Amino acid sequence: MINTRTILSVAFLLLVQMAVAQRPANRPGGPGGEGGQALVFGKVLDAQTASPLDFATISLFSAIDSVLVTGGVSDVDGKFSVDAPFGQYLIKVEFLAYESIYLPKVALSPANRKVDLGKIELGASAEILDEVEVVAEKSELQFNLDKRVFNVGKDLANRGGSADDLLDNIPSVTVDAEGVVSLRGSENVRILVNGKPSGLVGIGDSDGLKSLPSSMIEKVEIVTNASARYEAEGTAGIINIVLKKDKQKGVNGAIDVSAGVPQNYGISLNLNARKKNINYFINYGFRNRTGPGRSETNQQFLIPTEFPFNEQIGTRDRGGVSHSIRGGLDLFITEKDVLTGSIMYRYGNDFSNAFTTFRDFDANRTLQQITTRTQDEDETEPNLEYDLSYEHSFARKGEKLTAQIQYRNSSEVETADFVDQHFFANGEGRPIADRLQRSENDEMDENFLVQMDYVLPLTEDKRFEVGTRMTLRNIRNDYFLEEQLDDGWSKLPEFTNDFIYDEDIYAAYAIFGNTISKWSYQVGLRLEHSNVVTELVQTSEVNDRSYTNLFPSAHLTYEINPGNSLQLSYSSRISRPRFWYLNPFFTFSNNRRIWGGNPNLDPEFTDSYELAYLRYFDKVTFGSSIYYRHTTGVIERLTTADAEGITRTRPENLATSNAIGLELTTTADISKKLRVDYSANFYRSVTEGQFNDQSLYAEAITMTSRVNARYRFWKDAEVQLRGDYRAPARTTQGKRKGYWGLDLTFSKDMLEKKATLTIGVRDVFFTRVYRYTTETDQLIADSFYQRRARNVTATFNYRINQKKKRQRGGGYQGGGDEGIF
Repeated sequence: MINTRTILSVAFLLLVQMAVAQRPANRPGGPGGEGGQALVFGKVLDAQTASPLDFATISLFSAIDSVLVTGGVSDVDGKFSVDAPFGQYLIKVEFLAYESIYLPKVALSPANRKVDLGKIELGASAEILDEVEVVAEKSELQFNLDKRVFNVGKDLANRGGSADDLLDNIPSVTVDAEGVVSLRGSENVRILVNGKPSGLVGIGDSDGLKSLPSSMIEKVEIVTNASARYEAEGTAGIINIVLKKDKQKGVNGAIDVSAGVPQNYGISLNLNARKKNINYFINYGFRNRTGPGRSETNQQFLIPTEFPFNEQIGTRDRGGVSHSIRGGLDLFITEKDVLTGSIMYRYGNDFSNAFTTFRDFDANRTLQQITTRTQDEDETEPNLEYDLSYEHSFARKGEKLTAQIQYRNSSEVETADFVDQHFFANGEGRPIADRLQRSENDEMDENFLVQMDYVLPLTEDKRFEVGTRMTLRNIRNDYFLEEQLDDGWSKLPEFTNDFIYDEDIYAAYAIFGNTISKWSYQVGLRLEHSNVVTELVQTSEVNDRSYTNLFPSAHLTYEINPGNSLQLSYSSRISRPRFWYLNPFFTFSNNRRIWGGNPNLDPEFTDSYELAYLRYFDKVTFGSSIYYRHTTGVIERLTTADAEGITRTRPENLATSNAIGLELTTTADISKKLRVDYSANFYRSVTEGQFNDQSLYAEAITMTSRVNARYRFWKDAEVQLRGDYRAPARTTQGKRKGYWGLDLTFSKDMLEKKATLTIGVRDVFFTRVYRYTTETDQLIADSFYQRRARNVTATFNYRINQKKKRQRGGGYQGGGDEGIF
């Protein structure tokens, strides 16, 4: 439990930040921006009365492809100021019941950092101005040198799905057979929600993603070389899921209703209401789903066993009902002070039913016996999360102090019943009583986070930034397995224990950035002290691991010309073992293939280097990256076998891993009706180490690729085709085979474009099958697993006081404040 230490630590951090932030609010110096940024400012007035218009919307569109880049709103005096990267822009100014206007093209550059648009007059009866045509859509994928943004609403294939479906469609991100998320081939990725850890992801893994409707998500941000500003966790990078929240005046939102086969029903509601200085928002999502899957494993044991050959054939049905609700408000206390509070609650009631057939063969491959195992599992998972954040903007443009506090409490109770039945090779029952077992896994997870950040522009080109962060986490997992004997139920000691996990992390960082002509650079240093203690209560095994580390980062950018940039970056990262990787007991669904954790794991450390190039053409955007990662203490899941024909898989620390890769991403407007996106990640990784006096080595040369084509017809209808391919790769104990898949989606607007009907088929040819080969000195195994069946989903989306997102005249959309960048 979180104790008095929490309060004392919070007080210490607050005092430190208050000391840093004690400086005059109204000091001389005009508005300035961060490196590579410029400032656009002005005043919006009523054309007839010359009175100021507050909450007028100012939107900056890229002059290259009409993509909305940034924007803002005017204050009570009609004044506004918007920071924007260097480039050429079309600027739109609009206000409810007034005629919107477009301003002439504006160029922002190192020589033109401040642009005063002067007084902008809007009138309801003004003469219609020559309107600038804004026809291009905001891409599903948007590029920046330091991150990529995937706009969820633009991808038809994600409608009616879940968050893990969505991630599996993002370039360089994959989700494997067990639902584990990887980025650029590495599982060590940090998944955040609105820039912070969240119970929506799950307690010990990313399992909660399957119950989060994709319709609640606005966008996903991918960063592969984070600066010192962000926690060092995640050696491959960070995936940030941004939930929907708008800030437009009045009431607006959207309702989504979906139904599919296999059973997949959902409803989501996203509403926003803004009145004067208060903005209210609420998101609700409901899902009722089933996910049938199948698997098969053929094993040959190379050590003496009674049955040298074994075949395991399994079917599984997973699903359940989940509710997710998040509500809150933004309180604009003054022009420079914003307080945001939110509460999130999620409740899941899931099930997992499995039936496995074991067929045992002798050395001549003659079938000797058959055993079946049935699993009926139920799971309840309530999650509660509180967030409070505060932002203060100083008089000098760009100077800002932010603070946030988060508390999360999650629990999870899994109960399962197992029945083993025994048969002769001809299928007749053997004179052996059925074996009855049952397990219970009771888990509690409590988290507390406090963070403060301060940004100080020293000049127009230079800035300094400092921050502190503290996270406290406590997990208790009570697990037991018992078997019915003649005298009743008896616990199996080797599969029963209470596991306690305590993790306290204290961090501080500093960043300095500067711009010199076309060059800009940023250097940072982050200090993190980690105290991780695990305890197996019944056996009194305590593992106390404390360590303090420095994590430097550096970014150097050269702007060749507007829309043509090059960046070299470096960051040092850490990947602490996940809770499930440490917990010795967490599944017994297959009593011949046992999975568990290793409480003696050490963290991984990675040095990451990347050279990125970004180029905007008239109708094409091209991005490429060459990256290299050197990792020590690599964690790999390794499999061993025993004389009873039982395999055990658990994670182990190996020695090193070196990975080098090339990532290509491009979007192209082939015509006004056809848009094509393509991405590919080619990489080579070498992993080596020692395990049980055996040298392990794996060289993997592989790739992942995706192509997406969207064609518009009838003026209000679209069809989308998405294909993906994952090449085979070597692992430390075998290889993973390749697979491909195809999705097809149709969408049509209706009800005067207030609604959209979408029908999609995922995995049209039923080809997304995960196939593995395991090769050790103890066994050889070939396995396949189909995580989900082909599914067909229909989704109806109705917008309340909203224009469809692809109609670019809608002004600046809120929600970007929930990101981490």
